[in-house]
Amino acid sequence: MIKIFILFFLSAALYAQSAVELLGRIDARLSPESYESYRKLINEEPGGRKKEFIFYSVKKGRDKMAMLYLAPASEKGRTTLRSGDNMWLYIPNVGKPVRITSLQSITGGVFNNADIMQVDYAAEYDPAMGTSDENEYTLILKAKNKTVAYDKLIMRALKKNDIITRIECFAASGMLIKTLEFKEVKDFGSGIIRPAVIETTSPLYQGYKSVMIYSGIKLRTFGEEVFSITYMPKLESLRR
Repeated sequence: MIKIFILFFLSAALYAQSAVELLGRIDARLSPESYESYRKLINEEPGGRKKEFIFYSVKKGRDKMAMLYLAPASEKGRTTLRSGDNMWLYIPNVGKPVRITSLQSITGGVFNNADIMQVDYAAEYDPAMGTSDENEYTLILKAKNKTVAYDKLIMRALKKNDIITRIECFAASGMLIKTLEFKEVKDFGSGIIRPAVIETTSPLYQGYKSVMIYSGIKLRTFGEEVFSITYMPKLESLRR
């Protein structure tokens, strides 16, 4: 019996370690350690109306991201900052940055602030192995605390290269909140190969869709000061 228990716990430990390693590889593939990127966000409504945003974003480490609005003209110059679970919005000529939450959406549409300023999934979730088939494996991610946007994620990725294909996002009640589809794998250079398009739909917003398109991702290092409240008005100075 003792041997059986030892084998059981060893197997469970190896199983958990495997999930952690897989999530680490997914994060590394999806989001390099330190980079800059340009993205377009398109919000589509049932009647066909669209609103587009263009962002310049910078990321450092597992859980720091800053973002500058380039378009539309009415939003130009705004910046957002994420450091761990904390998020802020800065609007020129309004005053000091204000706090925002992960579940809010300052752009409208189906993407919320956590989706737009997504940091490494391992920083927010504990993974466990799910089912798999010959092409894909599944991870079940449980939120580390209640400040995380979703209580649970079911994440699918390709076995051959750890490229993510789909995420289903759930509330604590078990209700499906939204689905993210990762499409159009692209080589951005410097070993960065990942989906260039993320589409999201939600059963809570029938007929609505939001699409995120990456036009460029480039490796670049940044100092810690870039990810501070005092630097938010200066993000434009990083572009070159």
